[in-house]
Amino acid sequence: MPLSETLARADADLAAGRIPVARQRLRGLVSSFPHDLTLRRRLAEVYRLYGDAAEAGRWMYLEEDRDADETAAFEARYRSPAWRMKALAWRGPETMAATSFAENQLLGVRTACAEELGHPVDWDDPASYREGLEKKYGEAAYEPWTVGGVAAGVGCLVGALGFIAIWVNGVVALFD
Repeated sequence: MPLSETLARADADLAAGRIPVARQRLRGLVSSFPHDLTLRRRLAEVYRLYGDAAEAGRWMYLEEDRDADETAAFEARYRSPAWRMKALAWRGPETMAATSFAENQLLGVRTACAEELGHPVDWDDPASYREGLEKKYGEAAYEPWTVGGVAAGVGCLVGALGFIAIWVNGVVALFD
């Protein structure tokens, strides 16, 4: 779907009060067009409707006129430079940024991440900063689905279905 059509649908969703749908459309657009600061700004506006200062700060991080409180909330939620790299969802070199402020912000985050991890990192190679997330926070930030994880999820689903079946049988027994 073309950018303009998706934006029109997001606007219609917002007008109709379908904020989560508009948010998802805009997130998809930012993913497809990571260098478009206007899309990031619009996504920040949607997060303001939720009252989520950290996410508004996340999507306004590359804007010079960003709100200081939102920026602080973003930096508090995404404490390490590696988490910020992941959160900003940028692709390509910093020189692709539309403004010099955005370029400097991106360069600052990447440089801080490289210094913290002790090796070069790259926006287009999440594995280059993934290891830092895993070591610092003791978890795989980008770990793909594992057999154990899928088995645990299926076990929870089976348990929930069993509970529902018992409940339904109990309700049916009341009416017998």
